[in-house]
This record gives sequence, C-alpha cells and structure tokens, in this order.
Amino acid sequence: MAAIDDAVLIALENIVGPDRVLTDDDSRQRYGRDWTRVHTPNPSAVILPGSIDEVQGIVRLAARNRIAIVPSGGRTGLSAGAVACNGELVLALDRLNKIEDFDSIDRTVRCGAGVVTEQLQAFATEKNLFYPVDFASSGSSQIGGNISTNAGGIKVIRHGMTRDWVAGLKLVNGEGELLDLNRGLVKNNAGYDLRQLVIGAEGTLGVLVEATMRLSRPPRDPAVFVLGVPNMASIMDVLRVYQGAIELSAFEFFSELALQKVVEHQGLPRPFDSRAEYYALLEFEQQDENTLTRAMELFEHCMDQGWVVDGVVSQSLAQASALWRLREDISETISRWTPYKNDISTVTSRVPDFLAEVEAVVNENYPEFEIIWFGHIGDGNVHLNVLKPDELPLDEFQQRCGEVSRWVFDIVQRYGGSVSAEHGVGLLKKGYLHYSCSELEISIMRSVKKAFDPLGIMNPGKIFDS
Repeated sequence: MAAIDDAVLIALENIVGPDRVLTDDDSRQRYGRDWTRVHTPNPSAVILPGSIDEVQGIVRLAARNRIAIVPSGGRTGLSAGAVACNGELVLALDRLNKIEDFDSIDRTVRCGAGVVTEQLQAFATEKNLFYPVDFASSGSSQIGGNISTNAGGIKVIRHGMTRDWVAGLKLVNGEGELLDLNRGLVKNNAGYDLRQLVIGAEGTLGVLVEATMRLSRPPRDPAVFVLGVPNMASIMDVLRVYQGAIELSAFEFFSELALQKVVEHQGLPRPFDSRAEYYALLEFEQQDENTLTRAMELFEHCMDQGWVVDGVVSQSLAQASALWRLREDISETISRWTPYKNDISTVTSRVPDFLAEVEAVVNENYPEFEIIWFGHIGDGNVHLNVLKPDELPLDEFQQRCGEVSRWVFDIVQRYGGSVSAEHGVGLLKKGYLHYSCSELEISIMRSVKKAFDPLGIMNPGKIFDS
C-alpha cells in the first residue's frame, strides 16, 4: 500500500476539516490499538468523519491512492482486529453516534456505528424496552465494532449473538459505494443476505457506518444465583437440571482463582464462605411467584446430588448487580498481568471433556503460570487466560504461550470447535484459522473479500492474508 503524503492529508482535511485529521503521536497511539498489546501501533494518520458522505469521500480517496484503511470503534477488541501497525489510515467512527428513527411497532432503532453499547441499552430502557447484548466493555464498545466482531457476551444462551439483533445495516465498500442491506425487514428472501456476511467480518469488507437494531421487551424481575461446584462435570449437571425447568437468561462460570483475583483487587466480598473449584452464575426471570420457589427446589436437589457445595441468591437488583460483578470484573482485574487469552468453544454438551483435555495440556506445559478460567459455558464458550509472571519478558511469555496454543487448538479441532468463539480473528488468530475452517472455506472468504474490496484496502492482513 502507498504511503500518505502531504497532498493526501490536505485532501482529507478538505473532506472532514483540519481538526479531524490527527497525526500527532499521542492520537496515533491511542486510535491505532485495541485492548491487545502484542503489536505496536503505527498508523500514518487518524481521521474522524462526521457523516456517511464523509466516510465515502475518505474511502474513495484511499482507493485512488491505494491507501489501507483500518476502521476503528471503541477499540475494546481482544484479537488485534483494529490495530494499525503498517502506516494505515485509521478511520475512527466515534462521531457517528446518533440514535434516530425509533419505531415502537417494529421495535427498531437506527444507530450510527459510533453509538456506544451502553448508550443503546439506556435508550431502550427509556422506551421501556431492552437491548440484550451485554458484556464487560459495554461502557466503551461501539455498535459498529460489536457488529463487525459479532459480539456475544453474557446473555447468549437466551438472546443470541449480535447478529440476531441486526435488522439492517449500511456499509461503505472498498470502492466507496454505499450498500443498504436488508433495510430492517423481518422477511426478505430476495437473494443472498449480504448483511450476514458483513456481520463478523471485522471491517475487512468495508466500513460499517449505520445499523438498524432490534429491541425486545425488558426482563421481568431477574434473579441471580451463584453456586459453588466441585468440578466441571457438576456444572453441566446443574445446567441440565435448571435448563430443563426454568428458562435461563445467562449461565456463566469462573474458577476459584478468578474469584480470588476479583475479590482481592476489586474489594468485593466472597459470595459465601465455602470454597469450590468452580462457580456457576445463573440468571433467570421471575415470571411468577412460583419461579423462585422452583429454583430453590432445584438448588436443594443439586446439593443432595453433590453437584453444588454452597450457593447464594440475590434478594434485590443491587445484590444481583453485585453478584454479576464477580464474573464481569474478571477481565478488567486480570489485565494487569497482560494475560495470554484463548477464546475457544465447542458444542455445550462436550464442554467437560473438552475442558479437561485443554486443562491437562495447559497444566503440563505451564506449571509455573497462573491459569484463569471463565466464560459463557451455557453456550459452549470458555476463556482460557494465562497470566504473565512479572519477571518474565513479554516477548518470551508470548512465544511460550503460542507454542502451547497449537496443542490447545489441536484439541479444539478434534472437538469440531472454534479457535475464536466471540472475539474475532484479527491479527492474533489468523495463523490458527485453519484449525476451524477448511482451505475451501478460507478460499471462499477471500473471494467474498475481493468482491466487496477489489483493491484490498479494507483492514488488510486481518483474518487471513490476501
């Protein structure tokens, strides 16, 4: 790709205004990275457009000059999908942050790509509705980035992934043309659904500038259980029993070491005095006065079977929020150790055997490292986090973890799982994509990218090398 010269910078300033073209080092470092710290950001410039027309103008200019573009949202990604390290132009969408055209009948709302997830959640609450996609970074992640990575989070078992809530979207392709995909329709079988190709494409097909999002009714009186369980097999027994009797909105898990870190560094109390190898967090709506009674009966049954050693149930919304922090604060808490993360999945029923094999490999090869387990076990997604010892250089730590990742991904492949359950591929996992996708599938993906982005300027080098 071509370098950005002064003439191009002037042309960009003519499109968005001189104050919206940033070339200082602080801005390039800030906008050129995400939550990963493996690659050093090195964009040529950062552009902050304020309209779809401006985005189209920028992309057309970049296409004429063969300049690579990295779309940038809230920069909360964990796979280096929004990292610009090769002189690219960062297109930061923060200013496309309007929420418009709410429709109470369709329960849809039109959002700019820069709308923060929490902003949409608050808007839905104002309308006595609910946007259910939720995760620890909802206060800073943006809708465009959520769609581009098909973000999941803590309510997938009930409400699905981000793609289940996208009624339509607008994309500026690699030639600067605007595509208006699905237009909010519930039923539309007129050819291929290109919207679904864009969702999860990590900005490699174009710049996602706007989305029509679906909303739902608000949850009714949610209750939260935290249960201590002796082993992973018991967690699955608990899931089976509760799922057979109550519609769960969440089923999460975390390890004792994860709980210890959160309690120590976030100043939170333990949920109960007893200790267990793992903890399950369940959330469900109290549809009527009998729901909680039934849930308590199931708790007693699980205790009798030895699947649960102790537990607590929320008595108020405040207590429910406090219990959720035990799970949701894990990522923030362990970030100080620069964890090596694996975001892996298989079908839910196979998780105990899957996790046992992964854990055996990890413990054998990382005997001196602290291992943190947590995740959305109700949908088969577990997060493996290896914490870096303070005295170990980052490059050596990354190299050692990368070697074991291949063994872990061999297990993922045998279980028919995914090397990236919800965080995307980006730069960090593209070398492992073949563990989850065949060569034919990857070849088709390359063909799709070329159709949307014939010059190869959109987030090049992410997911696969062109």
